[in-house]
Order: sequence, then structure tokens, then C-alpha cells
Amino acid sequence: MVLAMIDISQDIHSLTDFKRNTSGLMKQMRKNRRPLVLTVKGKAEAVVVDPQLYQRMTERLETMEGIRRGLAQARKGLGRSAGEVFDDIERNVRG
Repeated sequence: MVLAMIDISQDIHSLTDFKRNTSGLMKQMRKNRRPLVLTVKGKAEAVVVDPQLYQRMTERLETMEGIRRGLAQARKGLGRSAGEVFDDIERNVRG
């Protein structure tokens, strides 16, 4: 699953343009699956993404954060060995 990259020639619009052509720009975003960057006075101020892309981005960030926390715990010696985990699983399965 690849996240869509912004095409600077098509996906950057002023907030004024977005207000004038909301329907058309939203249709473009749904069709090409790329976020829209909205500018005010030439500076990026907001990014509009479709809900599915937002969900995928959120899930990836949560996964990366979990991995980061796990690695930090492992560096501190707070984790358990794979053998201990599998032993617990076997005990729980046997009941």
C-alpha cells in the first residue's frame, strides 16, 4: 500500500481557489487519491486528504510509534525473550 505523493503542478491551490472550486477540487482529490495543499499568501496552511488516506497514514504512524516504544523498552532490558512469550502462549492454549 503506497501513500500518494503530492504533485506540485496539480495539488497546490490557494485557499481562495479552494473556496471557489471546492466541488471540483474534491472530485480531483478523490480521483487521483492525492492530498491537496492549501496556501494562504503563498505559504502552505492546510492539507486536505480523503478519509481512507488519513486512516492509512494514522495506522502507519501508530505502528511506527509501537515499534519505537518496543525498541526503547528492549534497549532498557524491559522486554521478554521470544521463548518466554511462546511459553506463555502454549500455557494459555493448553488452558
